[in-house]
Amino acid sequence: MVSADEMKYWVAFSGIAGIGRVRISQLKEYFGSLQDAWNAPEGKLKQAGLDSRSIDALVSLRPRISVDAEMEKLERYRVKVLIYEDPLYPVRLKQIYDYPPVLYVRGSLPAEDEPCLAIVGTRRPTIYGRQVTEEIVADLARSKITIVSGLARGIDSVAHRAALDAGGKTVAVFGSGLDVVYPGENAKLAQVIMEQGALVSEYSLGVKPKAENFPLRNRIMSGLSLGVLVVEAGERSGALITAHQAVEQNREVFAIPGSILSPASQGTNCLIQEGAKLVRNYTDILQELNLTIVVQQAEIKEFSPAEHSGAECSAESAILKQLTSEPSHIDEICRRSGLTMPEVSSTLAMLELKGLARQVGNMNYVLARRN
Repeated sequence: MVSADEMKYWVAFSGIAGIGRVRISQLKEYFGSLQDAWNAPEGKLKQAGLDSRSIDALVSLRPRISVDAEMEKLERYRVKVLIYEDPLYPVRLKQIYDYPPVLYVRGSLPAEDEPCLAIVGTRRPTIYGRQVTEEIVADLARSKITIVSGLARGIDSVAHRAALDAGGKTVAVFGSGLDVVYPGENAKLAQVIMEQGALVSEYSLGVKPKAENFPLRNRIMSGLSLGVLVVEAGERSGALITAHQAVEQNREVFAIPGSILSPASQGTNCLIQEGAKLVRNYTDILQELNLTIVVQQAEIKEFSPAEHSGAECSAESAILKQLTSEPSHIDEICRRSGLTMPEVSSTLAMLELKGLARQVGNMNYVLARRN
């Protein structure tokens, strides 16, 4: 466990450009603590393995950085600091080569076993792109998939809002400090995300958004996730950078097909041509990530009527265990549950009233999702 005093210097070093995970490891190994490294003279820094550019940046900036003031500001903004040695640091993110040594978080990150999917796309989506994003994200969110995106205009914002509207969780990764919402028009959205998910950044408070920050930010989005879905992207879209980073991180890449005549779909169609998984609906993603069974088990657990007791609860639970997203005939439900036809028929009627089951015709039933 890192002491409070030592944590100050993790935060301080995160504000020095060019000093990332590798160089911090070098400094820790040479000096034994980051506090000693922070106060070391130039000669010692060079002996520790820092290049001249990093040394110049550190020597120039450290007189202007008050480590105590930085910590007070973080506390004021209720920002949690996670270093890569922290057991709460996201496991998936730590699997990538260039994971950030320090992560700043407002809100609550998903648990280690919660599946996440990054969604990216153009800042100027078509009506088709918005509609597809809203529908697929809503289904994913109701399936307990956390949506990760970058809070940008366009597809990012649509994805965040769709996840929130569906009662799901979402994570926004910043290309600036967490006290600098970009674009400013998304300030209210960021506040809601923080309440139902998390805001994340590798940048210190006060850092302004710069063009070069966003490609770096994208690696965190894909690193937190099992895969990346690209909805709409032109031939030179930044969303394609995220897709290529996902490939390098051994993540799955998904793409929504579009018209060959639409500039907004040129990039996504190329991704499919290069081997990205073509997505027609959310089940394509669940199947590719082997999440279908996990989602069904979570639904059954959520829908189990624990508030009841006795025979009614027992019958409902028994039938819910037999239902999936695939239609099951009432005769098959009777056989598998061991209940009589009158018991199954009356219980299914009650489950339909509760919104837990749905008849899809010819006495076939499926597990329903709550909206």
